[in-house]
Amino acid sequence: MTEETTEWLYLLGQEGRIVGISGYTVRPRRARDEKPRVSAFTSAKIDRILELQPDCVFGFSDMQADIAAALIRQGVQVTVFNQRSVAEIFSVLYQVAAMVGQDGPGLEKIGAMQQQLAAIASASSALARRPRVFFEEWDEPHISAIRWVSELIGIAGGDDCFPELAAQSLGKNRIIADGAEIVRRNPDIMIGSWCGKKFRPEKVAARAGWGDVNAVKNGQLFEIKSADILQPGPAALTDGVAQLHRIVMDWGRQHG
Repeated sequence: MTEETTEWLYLLGQEGRIVGISGYTVRPRRARDEKPRVSAFTSAKIDRILELQPDCVFGFSDMQADIAAALIRQGVQVTVFNQRSVAEIFSVLYQVAAMVGQDGPGLEKIGAMQQQLAAIASASSALARRPRVFFEEWDEPHISAIRWVSELIGIAGGDDCFPELAAQSLGKNRIIADGAEIVRRNPDIMIGSWCGKKFRPEKVAARAGWGDVNAVKNGQLFEIKSADILQPGPAALTDGVAQLHRIVMDWGRQHG
């Protein structure tokens, strides 16, 4: 019922175990052609899942608690992970690998990802100044970065404009009620990842007071697709952080 475990099982060569996937799955692309789509994020086809007779159902976060409860009442084994930090993502990746008898290969792949993150952090340490980064998960209302994204911004060489909100696990607690506060914090870079909705930089630039924001003045408005950064799994730890790093380092070369 969640995309990151599907991607991880494919990376482990265990895709044959998967009998159904989330309709939001895009990584790997072939999964959509090979597996039936039986859930969204907050809803699922319970009858269809039962027909598939899974030995275990994987889910993510409190948002899927009702689906999990419905399946549990039907006697299905359900494992719902609630990872929010980079360290917790790695922990979940290891747990899933171990559950399918792939703890050794899983540890090798985890180690490679950790080494890549360390290399990115090392390269970022050469920046003369770290940019202030505003990461927006949603635009109306403004929702700032979840914890793993905030941590990846730091690894990539930036400083999250709203680190105090990143500690909040629920999106409703990361809402920035006063949009003027974003202007006051004056991000050097703004990244939009609007949970599947197309990012509109011209709409961002036209927001009240944003004409004076460094990110707008210097043309530093970017999009990272939610599939690459807002899934707490391999995507964020590879492609997502790589995109963050390129954006930050390009800024550094312009403002060194």
